[in-house]
Amino acid sequence: METKTDNSSKLTLVEKISRSIDHTLLKPEATYAQIHQLVDEAREHRFFSVCVNPFYVATCSELLKGSGVQVCTVVGFPLGANSTATKAFEAAHAIKDGADEIDMVINIGALKSQKLLLVEEDIREVVKASEGKIVKVIIETSLLTDEEKVMACQIAEKAGAKFVKTSTGFNGGGANVHDIELMRDSVSTIMGIKASGGIKDIESAKKLMAAGATRLGTSAGVAIVKGLTTQEFY
Repeated sequence: METKTDNSSKLTLVEKISRSIDHTLLKPEATYAQIHQLVDEAREHRFFSVCVNPFYVATCSELLKGSGVQVCTVVGFPLGANSTATKAFEAAHAIKDGADEIDMVINIGALKSQKLLLVEEDIREVVKASEGKIVKVIIETSLLTDEEKVMACQIAEKAGAKFVKTSTGFNGGGANVHDIELMRDSVSTIMGIKASGGIKDIESAKKLMAAGATRLGTSAGVAIVKGLTTQEFY
């Protein structure tokens, strides 16, 4: 008896990558015109989300209504050294403005000082303020040892976050295969891994996803997917 194949479950490589991209514009000089362009590109290429600074959340939420593209924003960005109360307030306000996901920066100094309960509580309060929305925890890999990366990932999962993320892109370094593999091995399979920082081409995107990344934060999403248009199904 012939077995039927559900072709609808197949995604081209273009679609798989596109639906993993948080199309990002976090530059301090970003203008309304650039934000509108970001939104248009995200809608056209069916990116998972746009990732913008909190000021632009309400604008993006309105522009993307009904499109299926999510709105992601950042909290405690880019240093992570805000008070916990400030981070929680930022998250709650962003959710009120229409944010679907929150990318928060850990308290890096507290982690390196072995103030692990403080780091956990910092994340937990943002998770609570986000009212069930997805929280991704930026651990800023370029500033951490491998041991600290593992600790940060495990604390993030314990505190209720749904993703761990490599970097802000503001402190050097960026996403690499070693860190993605290390992060993937540090948490359970239900945790997402977001690679962010320096992802500029299709080869980098493919390697990071093969290593375990489930989301890609990049400002080069359009260039990446345009480089994919001749790829086959997989």
